[in-house]
Amino acid sequence: MRAAIDAVHGGRLIEHVLQEPSVRIALQHAQGLHVIAAGKAAAAMVHACVASPAVASIAAEGRLRSIVAVGPSRPESLPDRTEWFTGGHPLPTPESVSAAQRALDVAQGASADDLVLVLLSGGGSALMAKPAHGITLEKKQQTARLVMEHGGDIHELNTVRKHLSAIKGGQLAAASPATMLTLAISDVVGDDLSVIASGPTVPDASTFAAALEVLDTRGDRAIYPAAVVTRLERGRQGELPETPKPGDPRLARSDARVIGRQGGAIEGARAAAESLGYTVQVMPEPVTGEARVTAVDHVRRIAQLIGSTARPVCILSSGETTVTVRGRGKGGRNQEFAFAMAGHLASLGSTVAASVGTDGIDGPTDAAGAIVDTTTFTRAQAAGITNPQQYLENNDTYAFFDRLGDLVRTGPTNTNVGDIQIVLVGG
Repeated sequence: MRAAIDAVHGGRLIEHVLQEPSVRIALQHAQGLHVIAAGKAAAAMVHACVASPAVASIAAEGRLRSIVAVGPSRPESLPDRTEWFTGGHPLPTPESVSAAQRALDVAQGASADDLVLVLLSGGGSALMAKPAHGITLEKKQQTARLVMEHGGDIHELNTVRKHLSAIKGGQLAAASPATMLTLAISDVVGDDLSVIASGPTVPDASTFAAALEVLDTRGDRAIYPAAVVTRLERGRQGELPETPKPGDPRLARSDARVIGRQGGAIEGARAAAESLGYTVQVMPEPVTGEARVTAVDHVRRIAQLIGSTARPVCILSSGETTVTVRGRGKGGRNQEFAFAMAGHLASLGSTVAASVGTDGIDGPTDAAGAIVDTTTFTRAQAAGITNPQQYLENNDTYAFFDRLGDLVRTGPTNTNVGDIQIVLVGG
């Protein structure tokens, strides 16, 4: 797990990409450079950016105009002149709004000869958020919470967010006359730039109509704030401008690329497992869907995949599941995924498995995920837990794993490329 996380560290990824000739040329030709960083890896990415030789020389020449960064917590140190904002996650806060407004101010104030370098990472959607006109922060928070509680995935959530925002879905880039270069660490399945941090600098193919469909699918539009439903309905009817679409001339000077993928974490884990003598198999399909349901199918697919593979074997996978909240407990999608796997691991033989968020945070908890094995429920009974299943039904898997000492606590990792699952099967 640690090898997977280390392989996608935001600082290392930035160090590498800023050495590429095309990026160095873009920096050299800029009359002025503005840096905007948003996401869980914002601090690490900004540090590495400003320390790179290319940007350090720009700063020495007086061409580094501004640095704006927003993350979930203020780091102990920051580069000189950095304007730091501590935003909220998974729901935006007033500081998230202040960060978004400052980012828009910087983008709008840059000249046509300037370069705006945008550094994005997981969590950017909530950490940098500016509600659209007529939508309060509270209404946007309520909407996001309801979509998540009703099992909405990141694509659905961001479709709604973009159409309640003044910065997402290409609107940050559309507001600027400058050249814009976005470097993104992906936390979404498929590494879609329009989904990472809700794509503030790239075209948005989603629509107001699609956002309304999400509300209807995730609960019912009647449970959502009236102002939100009214805005989306007005947009669907063409009374409000859509987000910038592919081919929009306002985005002609905006370029974006993914510099860190979920696959990078898998390769890091693969190298570590092979060095320990494991035969490694990588699940070809991303792990998505309702956590407790997908986990059971995941074990079945592993049994088919490994077949007669030489043991010990390490099976790696990545993705991002969802949780439909029905109970009043505390947990996260990785903890529910691990719990649901535990009862089926015996079919594989001697097995230990883990599911973790690479950002070190799983739901509203201080854990990244959990570890399970073929003795999990036996140990639970020994610990006095007579009905383990009620923990899952109450969405209270954190309490279950905490009693067993099987939570994975890495602390915030300053990166996020989604979730990773590791299953080790012995001989």
